[in-house]
Amino acid sequence: MAVSVRASVLLTTTVSSLFFPFMANAASSDAENAALRREIAEMHREMMGEIRRLQARVDKYEHVAIQQNHKVLRSHHTLTAGGADEPQPVFREDPVVPVNHGPRSASDSRIALPEGPVQSWSSFKAATAKDENVDIGGIKIGFPKGRPTIASDDKAYAFSIGLLAQEDFGGFMGVGQRGNEAAGNFNKFTQNARRLRLYLSWRYKDWVVNVTPDFGNSNNDGAVGLFEANLNYTGLHNTTLTIGYFQPRMEEESAERSGAFEFLERPTIVDLVRNIAGGVARFSIGGEHYEKRWLVSGYFTGQKFGDRNTDSSIVDSQTGAVFRATGRPYVSKDIDVHVGVGATTAFKVNESSKGRQYTFSDNMEIPLGETKLLTSGALTNIAQIWAAGPQLAFRYKSFLLKGEYYHIGVQHDNVASSINAPSIGFDGWYVAANYTLLGHARAYNEKIGAFTTPGVEYDFDPSKGHWGALEISGRWSVTDLRTSGTTTMASTGIKENGETGDKQTVWQGGVNWYPNQHIKVMLDYAHFSVSSYNGMSADLLGRSGNAVVGRVQAAF
Repeated sequence: MAVSVRASVLLTTTVSSLFFPFMANAASSDAENAALRREIAEMHREMMGEIRRLQARVDKYEHVAIQQNHKVLRSHHTLTAGGADEPQPVFREDPVVPVNHGPRSASDSRIALPEGPVQSWSSFKAATAKDENVDIGGIKIGFPKGRPTIASDDKAYAFSIGLLAQEDFGGFMGVGQRGNEAAGNFNKFTQNARRLRLYLSWRYKDWVVNVTPDFGNSNNDGAVGLFEANLNYTGLHNTTLTIGYFQPRMEEESAERSGAFEFLERPTIVDLVRNIAGGVARFSIGGEHYEKRWLVSGYFTGQKFGDRNTDSSIVDSQTGAVFRATGRPYVSKDIDVHVGVGATTAFKVNESSKGRQYTFSDNMEIPLGETKLLTSGALTNIAQIWAAGPQLAFRYKSFLLKGEYYHIGVQHDNVASSINAPSIGFDGWYVAANYTLLGHARAYNEKIGAFTTPGVEYDFDPSKGHWGALEISGRWSVTDLRTSGTTTMASTGIKENGETGDKQTVWQGGVNWYPNQHIKVMLDYAHFSVSSYNGMSADLLGRSGNAVVGRVQAAF
């Protein structure tokens, strides 16, 4: 294009310098020719102006071409609006940001976690600026961390879709029927879609709305529910304020997020205490603030999504609170120490046609829809339930050791019962150890106050000797729901000296493989032992057994 314009400019200049003077001299004595000369001179001025404009456009195109020759060879076309004198669309060449298959730094190698903390507008702009995107009419389309994201040019408006898909498969061994007890449901081999979540997120600057349906919202296939539906404000420094259906987290294990667990599920005691006033899809109003060495969060909570649909006789909904504080008293390259405390309380539990009643119950930390052997029995006439306990974790290079202990307190409503019923209590704890064999070791994330997944330094590629990340884990978990005292209603009064609940112990070992930042493959072995409880026909004599379960996970 530059050559053709230069040729036109040269030809026009030559003709004007030869042809125009000749005509002017040939008609110098004629008045009519004088007028003609003036007209020709005006045409000459206009033509020279057009030549200058053409020369400016040539220089512009040559300058852009020189800049583009210094850019990355691999590039893609994006459509932009033309200039004032260029009504036609123009394709601009931008460098393509290649997908990084390795090596990755420790901070850039963590697997994708769609449940991560909500980013502020400034953090969102900084993060998406690093990713490949396409510009179409002021709209940017990209895939940060593999998540489809559409945003305005200034990132003020944005919409993204995330995914967490977990499919479990496995079975139980050595859990047979004994005596007159019921056999229970302990499949030798079965499958379960544990979590199938679509994370839908809308943003206007620092205001973010999250809606996440869950098509695997249970330990049994086929249950569909809601994980979250909330409004967040992130305009304050390192702070997220939230209102709506949310999962307030008081434990280190829950703060890790379900896609980053060392084992398939949380320890039983963690599941029990988190559901007192927290858990998935709990109405919450509160916030979380973090700094490099500490984090604090607090939420006022209500009922769970679907509570009144499950029990239409609820006449007074639950209210409660969740609180967490963590710190890092010592941090170095090889050592990281975490301490924390979590507390939760239900000021009042849901009141239904059965009164204010609550039952603690959980599976053997194996999510295959099996019979639940652990239970407290039905606790009636409840005034308040609370739980609190410490969190400790220690990392040395690739080795991580952590544990949590919680005490649960249950208070009866003496006014309603007219009997001075004592409080009762339950306890539980776990200790877990983890070692990273391949890849970057598990590391502390100050934004969530917990340790997160190993890092995939190189994507799986056997031809180059790259195998992703690999870790092994072990865990000992104990939950004791045995107690004695005044616990249950009997006719018009309180049954005194009643025994309730049983005790569960679980030993687990597991291995997790991460071929890349989006795929996770897990294999767990569990041995469990549950003491007898006279209110549960399935474990009249106590039960013990084994389970082997695998999981495949995809996260974006």
